[in-house]
Amino acid sequence: MDEFQVIESTAAFDEAVRRLLAGQGPIAVDAERASGFRYSQRAYLIQMFRRDAGTFLFDPTQIPDFSELQAGIHSEEWVLHAASQDLACLREVGLDPDRIFDTELAARLLGMPRVGLASVVEELLGIRLAKEHSASDWSTRPLPQSWLKYAALDVELLVDVREQLGARLIETGKAEIAEEEFDAVLHRAAKPPAAEPWRRLSGIHAMRSPRNLAVARELWLARDALATELDVAPGRLVPDASLLAVAQSLPSTRRALSELREFNGRASRSELDRWWAAVERGLTTSDLPAVRVPSDAPPPPRAWAARNPEADARLRLARAAVAEAAEQLDMPVENLLTPDHLRRVAWNPPADATAESIGEALLALGARHWQVAATSQIIADAFVEAAQSVEDAASDAS
Repeated sequence: MDEFQVIESTAAFDEAVRRLLAGQGPIAVDAERASGFRYSQRAYLIQMFRRDAGTFLFDPTQIPDFSELQAGIHSEEWVLHAASQDLACLREVGLDPDRIFDTELAARLLGMPRVGLASVVEELLGIRLAKEHSASDWSTRPLPQSWLKYAALDVELLVDVREQLGARLIETGKAEIAEEEFDAVLHRAAKPPAAEPWRRLSGIHAMRSPRNLAVARELWLARDALATELDVAPGRLVPDASLLAVAQSLPSTRRALSELREFNGRASRSELDRWWAAVERGLTTSDLPAVRVPSDAPPPPRAWAARNPEADARLRLARAAVAEAAEQLDMPVENLLTPDHLRRVAWNPPADATAESIGEALLALGARHWQVAATSQIIADAFVEAAQSVEDAASDAS
């Protein structure tokens, strides 16, 4: 078996840069993080492959400056699978492409039934990839050879996959659509930090008491501070379910907290003073969180029929029309049009609801031009049909 070397010295890095710049064609790129193990989402291994150059496994924890590599390859096409998952951690170390080809997104646009890398490689190249290390702790040092082989294979086949997918996109008339989608992924703005990130606690939406929510908030903040300090995934310290169990039971003493059977996790007892202090803050604070969080999003569609029958009719008919169009284009409906965009336009349509005005509304929400061209007229037609159906129903009732 080939011995894979991790690039971590200046000399090895310089040689890798020289060879990558001398290579030919697109550059396949991937990154491995330690999600579920570490708090940060930094890259712990960056893999690159280029024809006539070879495969390179960089350790970004040991390489202080990627600027020479960035300067040499940023204008080349980078091939990534599910690029949105890796771009942030690549940018964190100064690696940022001018253009990309996203093999996962291309597979979606082509209507492939399974779009994971292993499935796409097997369908297009007839090669079966093992995915046993996809959820490993990539902050481990030294990295085992079996992990490095897995990481290398993730990029060594990507250029071949890109060529096959690119040819299919051209054959199906979807090449320009794909380019617009790739560009949208590349330039998508990062989501702003949540105003109240503690509300991401799994299961918290069922909690209806401000006092319980206050305890949940303080526990989440205490856990987050410790996780940041230790660079450990929060759930590995104390699971979400344990924090919710404490917030629901509202223990009145430190001992009651320690005796709560549902309160577990590796740091649940070793950091008991921390958790009890958080519980006390939640029990005594006058800064109680709101049970309902204001939102500009439409209500859940199941409530539309009672609250806004015409909006309900608009959504049902437009959703069916968009689904039919997606089937004709042989792609998932969510790639043809983001479901939330359709819901928002159906709930609050433009005054005239023409194809042009609906298209402008969709663009304002973030839809791409090709999506607007494919859907704005059929949505407008569905809205007209919905208005007529509601009017007919009202006439029949009277």
